[in-house]
Amino acid sequence: MLNEGILVNQIDPTSDRAVFRQIADQLRQAIESGRLREGEKLPSEAELIEHYSVARMTVRQAIQELRNEGLAVAEHGRGVFVRRRPPVKRLASDRFARRHRKDGKAAFLAESEAVGARSEVDMISVSEVRPSKEISDRLGTGSDQTVVSRSRRYLRDGHPVELATSYIPVDIARGTKIMEPNPGPGGIYARIEDQGHTLERFVEDVSTRLPTREEAKLLNLTSGTPVFRLIRTAYDLQGAAVEVCDTIMSGDAFLLSYELPAH
Repeated sequence: MLNEGILVNQIDPTSDRAVFRQIADQLRQAIESGRLREGEKLPSEAELIEHYSVARMTVRQAIQELRNEGLAVAEHGRGVFVRRRPPVKRLASDRFARRHRKDGKAAFLAESEAVGARSEVDMISVSEVRPSKEISDRLGTGSDQTVVSRSRRYLRDGHPVELATSYIPVDIARGTKIMEPNPGPGGIYARIEDQGHTLERFVEDVSTRLPTREEAKLLNLTSGTPVFRLIRTAYDLQGAAVEVCDTIMSGDAFLLSYELPAH
């Protein structure tokens, strides 16, 4: 039996809005108001059919509407649930602070700890590659020069949220722990500074788009969920680019926050 407190309205037969969209509107309102909480199961097809006196296909269209918006996710054999949205606020002014590296924490670990979340890294791959022109231009290397590539996937509380590939000049990375799956306390930025390249600033370019099929699979994204593409270039005190990181971030898992001086 459907809890009447979740969906309080009925269909308006005089409305120009399609019936399945009216049902989706009411489910969306229930999610946004908190009547349906994160991780909670949505009413079943049978319950919605009885509540609204509509055909099964109409109900399925309404549920698909929420899935396309990234509000709901289907779990095989269990039903459809309100999608969990980790409230992660990425503070650009703090996450690469040197104090985190001195404490032996890479940026993602420091960021996760700030919100009380458990961080993991998997799918780590390290190799020497010839980068794209975009990457070589940012690093200032020749198009025929190889660089060290470090790709990995980040998970927060067991949920994949980010794919990242770092590109580092070989004269900085070769022969160091940057070439190993675990670069040690403080991550690769600590190892870059160990090589005498004190970091001075970072430049980030952010864009949004829909994920590729492979990205959606690796990040476990529902249909219609966008991603951030964030390309960051790290510079040392001499103004040399010492790393470029190409990152794909789940669009519903992050809030990017930037503090800008007014002078």
